[in-house]
Amino acid sequence: MNWLILVIAGLFEVGWAVGLKYSEGFTRLWPTVGTVFAMVVSFVLLGVAMRSLPVGTAYAVWVGIGAVGTVILGIILFGDSADPLRLVSIGFICVGIIGLKLAHV
Repeated sequence: MNWLILVIAGLFEVGWAVGLKYSEGFTRLWPTVGTVFAMVVSFVLLGVAMRSLPVGTAYAVWVGIGAVGTVILGIILFGDSADPLRLVSIGFICVGIIGLKLAHV
């Protein structure tokens, strides 16, 4: 269950990272409200997941989910580069996340 909570926390991290772009430096009210909400939910869920997961593993997976998700949404929503080296690098992050999960049995 804590792994599911950690994944949800990572998805909220993606939400606040993308929200930062839409908030335009916290100058737009509703994107700012959504960003702050996503930040709070993400951190709370990360803390809950860390009750039973090792801190290094939980943090690395949370950051990895956030990084991968943010890059993907950056490509889709903002036209960020999708060159092959960038995609392969994101693939390595995914392999690392999976490795951390498999190492924690």
